[in-house]
Amino acid sequence: MSLYKQYTEKMRKIADVHYSMAVLGWDREIYLPKKGAKLRTQQVATLAGIAHEMATAADLGELLEKLSADDTLDEWQKCNVAKTLKSYKRQQLYTKEFVIENSNAVSAAYEAWMQARKNNDFSLYEPALSRLVALKRQECEFLGYEDHPYDALLDQYEPDAKTADLNVLFADVRRQLVDYVKQIGEKENVKDGWMFEHFDKDKQWQFGLDMLAQMGYDFDGGRQDISAHPFTTSFGAEDVRVTTRIDENNFSEMFWSCIHEGGHALYEQGLKVENYGLPTGEAISMGIHESQSRLWENNVGRSLPYWKANYAALQEMFPENLKDVSVVDFYKSMNKVKNSLIRTNADELTYHFHISVRFEIEKALIEGKIEVKDLPEIWNKRYKEYLDIDVPSDAQGVLQDIHWSHGSFGYFPTYSLGSFYAAQFYMQAKKDIDGLEQEIEKGNMMPLLDWLRENVHQYGKLYSAEDLCKKITGEPLKFQYFMDYAKEKYNFIYDL
Repeated sequence: MSLYKQYTEKMRKIADVHYSMAVLGWDREIYLPKKGAKLRTQQVATLAGIAHEMATAADLGELLEKLSADDTLDEWQKCNVAKTLKSYKRQQLYTKEFVIENSNAVSAAYEAWMQARKNNDFSLYEPALSRLVALKRQECEFLGYEDHPYDALLDQYEPDAKTADLNVLFADVRRQLVDYVKQIGEKENVKDGWMFEHFDKDKQWQFGLDMLAQMGYDFDGGRQDISAHPFTTSFGAEDVRVTTRIDENNFSEMFWSCIHEGGHALYEQGLKVENYGLPTGEAISMGIHESQSRLWENNVGRSLPYWKANYAALQEMFPENLKDVSVVDFYKSMNKVKNSLIRTNADELTYHFHISVRFEIEKALIEGKIEVKDLPEIWNKRYKEYLDIDVPSDAQGVLQDIHWSHGSFGYFPTYSLGSFYAAQFYMQAKKDIDGLEQEIEKGNMMPLLDWLRENVHQYGKLYSAEDLCKKITGEPLKFQYFMDYAKEKYNFIYDL
């Protein structure tokens, strides 16, 4: 057996363990009975320890060192070996005890977050989150960094991204986007009352399924369920699952969750099956992953061509709600710009103010400039500063997101990066695909999906996010593309 074949077999076994953990995690958020939480924590921690042992085994390291000097490997094979060797060296920096403790801390934090959110009481979450933040600070020291400790965490979600670069990017958000939103705020706002009438949950559910199928989501390789916080999870390219949530008095809750998570799932389903367990069988970065969900949610799903294709079906499903609402008015209502409390319900412009708040808080937590016990006060102050909103409760404020309970520090900035990549990619897709928006208006999403499969999905981690952006558009990521997209769209909606 060749050395490369030995390597792929080891990597696929490690992937088997990780995806088994993912199945247990999916079950925990969908079906797990209350009494099962304690043993589930133990089960996941055990698998985490096993995966760490396999990923840091001496024989794997020796194999990777030999392969890294093998000039006969092709481009994809060299990429797999280089990415795995980087991960191997990083994993060597952790102790097995830390990995198990971190897994236990994440499970405890998740359970505490669920209880705190249910009871609207941050104090129930504070001890578990404090433990997790302490571990994240320790993790930064394990991994090392040149400029800022947050870089060590950011690199896990957006490889090679730097805190200093994000500081510049979010400064652009504040300088350009804040002023533009203020201009919109001076105009009479669009009407959207029909979005909050009663929409039967079963009919909403069916419409969501129909729209997922229209996008090209493969239900033979996935399924949709209900969860408190919508998410996508993959157990390999042929089993990618999504969740949504339904509010019968808010149509937006279900629909945007469906199409957003559908975008994530299409990326995972578009990875090459033969690269299972290898870096080229994984997404490049969370910023690129978010570009796929945000492109489908915003550039497509919140566009007028999309609703010209699908509005008649929605009207037929909910005739009493929408019989007197034109497609243009419906389109405008879903793009209403208004400061809001909840990130996941925010419009696509003020959304980035929500991310700015979280980015600044995460940085300060990792630096040790603020402590977990002070988060509600700091959160509420930032929301007043950025969005001019008084936060009425912990549940609607600092407890609204699941991410910190998962230990996902460094993740939030990728949401904004995703929107900015999406605008730049969609601009290029319109150049490359003749009559793209006319096809969307017909309900034909396949030209766009095929373009994404060819230009993004198939490559896995073959390219860095920056190199992929240059390969597709000829340029690195530029915030200006998002501003150009926003102004073209919202100047029409608000008659600017």
